[in-house]
Amino acid sequence: MRLLLIASVLIHSLLFASRAALAGELNIDIDIPQLNVAEYHRPYFALWVEDEKGQNSAHLQLWYDGETRWLHHMRRWWRRVGRDATLPIDGVTGATRGPGGYQLTFNSKNSELSKLAPGKYDLVIEVSREVGGRELIRMPFEWPINNARTETAAGEIELGNITLTLNP
Repeated sequence: MRLLLIASVLIHSLLFASRAALAGELNIDIDIPQLNVAEYHRPYFALWVEDEKGQNSAHLQLWYDGETRWLHHMRRWWRRVGRDATLPIDGVTGATRGPGGYQLTFNSKNSELSKLAPGKYDLVIEVSREVGGRELIRMPFEWPINNARTETAAGEIELGNITLTLNP
C-alpha cells in the first residue's frame, strides 16, 4: 500500500513538472476599426487554436450578444467549434465589443492552452458582423513557446492590426 502511495505521488509530481515545462503565454492586441457604414452592428468574435490538421485544440474567446442565430456566420468557427458547443461557455464567452483596441492574455495556467501537446498550431481569429462582412486571420506558432517573439497581421475591413506576442 505504501509503495502504491509513493508511486501515485511520483506520477502526480511528474505530471505537474511536465505541465510546467509546457508553460507559455499568448498576448494578443486586437483592433476593431470604426467603420463608416449606414447600419453598424458590433461584430461577433471568436478566437481559438487549431492543430496542424485544422482541428480545434483550445477555445479561448467568443464575443456575441446572446443571440445565437448569427453565430453560424462565423463559418470556420461554427464548423470547428460552435455547432457542438453548449453556450454560453464559462470563462470564454462575453458580450460583443465596439470599435477600439483590446488586449487579451492567455497562459497555460488559466486557459485551455494547458491542454496543448507540443507541436505546431494556428491562432485563429474570426469575426462576422450582421449586415456586414466576415474576416478570418490565422497566425502560426509552436507550442511550447521556447523563445519570446512577436507576430503581426492586419485585417482588411472588419479587423485592424493584430499583434501576437509569445512569451515562454
